[in-house]
Amino acid sequence: MKKYWIAVDWGTTNFRAFLMHEAQQIERVSHPCGLLSVENTRFAATLHALLAPWLNRYGELPVMMAGMVGSQQGWHEVPYSPQPCGAGNLLDRMHSFTTPWGSRAWIVPGVSGTSPFGQPDVMRGEEVQLFGLSQLHPAERHFALLPGTHSKHAEMADGQIIRFSTFMTGEVFSLLGQHSLLGKGLPEQQEDKTAFLLGAKTALRGSPFTHLIFSARTRRLAGEIASAHVHSYLSGLTIGYELLTLPVGQHAWVVGSPSLTERYQLAATLTGLTLTPVNGDDCFIRGLSHLFSLTQGNA
Repeated sequence: MKKYWIAVDWGTTNFRAFLMHEAQQIERVSHPCGLLSVENTRFAATLHALLAPWLNRYGELPVMMAGMVGSQQGWHEVPYSPQPCGAGNLLDRMHSFTTPWGSRAWIVPGVSGTSPFGQPDVMRGEEVQLFGLSQLHPAERHFALLPGTHSKHAEMADGQIIRFSTFMTGEVFSLLGQHSLLGKGLPEQQEDKTAFLLGAKTALRGSPFTHLIFSARTRRLAGEIASAHVHSYLSGLTIGYELLTLPVGQHAWVVGSPSLTERYQLAATLTGLTLTPVNGDDCFIRGLSHLFSLTQGNA
């Protein structure tokens, strides 16, 4: 395994890269330059500019990428690996190429399957976090929540992703708060635990979702939530409605940023669920390090 290499998580709206020494993170860079902001498909030039300080220092470092960079809108479309999917399956379908400046590069494929609700489903990037979770916390089975713009609920058995489903929780929250009547004319928003829990509790009653979300307006009009706490209430509604799909007593890992995993844990206090947080970056780095070692024949 080469001593220095670069791990990249390149999504639709954000870019993150980690300078690695073997399996250890040395430095990191993040930038709001996801795929949507790359003009005229200039992926190579954009990546080189973002990684230039490290490339100038260490030369043509290997680069391993995951996320939407492998989608139809990405740099190179990499076909999904069907579930059940293990690390070896991703390795077999990985796209390998050489960058214009001479670095060896790989793009990890995502995973496709049919959700427990009978719908076709896909993920890109979360599969790396799931494999990282299984490396950091070995067990025969894992059930994990990966909150975000498109939250994932995933089950692993013996190191393979065997089923998963997607919930557009983060995107729906953003749309409601920024582009709907519910978010119009609001003052600067403030985090409020009480409003969040009220939203989660309301969602857990199981009423139709499009009826529930209107309560963000009616509760404000009735003086039950302050105008500055509407977003907290909406966050509780959307997260609570997502957690409603899980059976009481379910134990799950929740993989993500501390601020987001804390919200899920708080909502779970109303549901009888047990959620154990784990840092999403740690899982991503560990998972991509494992895949990189497989490309080098060291695992």
